[in-house]
Amino acid sequence: MLRRIVAGLAAIVLVVEAAVLVLVHIVLGRTTANQSMSIAGSDPDVMSKATYALGAGMGAFLLLCAVLLAVAAVRDLAPGRVARVVLIAAAVVHAVLGALAVGLAGWGVFAAVMLIFCLIVLSLTLYAVRGTSEGGSGSGSEDRLGEITPTGP
Repeated sequence: MLRRIVAGLAAIVLVVEAAVLVLVHIVLGRTTANQSMSIAGSDPDVMSKATYALGAGMGAFLLLCAVLLAVAAVRDLAPGRVARVVLIAAAVVHAVLGALAVGLAGWGVFAAVMLIFCLIVLSLTLYAVRGTSEGGSGSGSEDRLGEITPTGP
């Protein structure tokens, strides 16, 4: 029950984060286009379009993570290998963003990013515990593939 709640909550929070990040990138893109400033010779149109593209890419990535977590919550099954890699990548990105957020945006933003990070990691670890406890016999002999045991003369 806890796994489903955490995965569902993480999915909802990731959808909200995706919407906020897309909105922030739209505002930044419009500001860059309206300022018409050249930074180190860069074209303002290219900069604003790159900001829009980055916002769309980040939003799509976060929505993908939200869908993967929602599917895990509905089915109450651990995410597959590819889904797990995507969610781990999202967790790493949130850890790095949290470290940057302290200096750039303050402790409130850091706390919000770390909350999302914790929800993603908790979702991954809660489903990992279930997968290992049901699948094995407890002795761990299945994990030792290819082990050579010496025999006596």
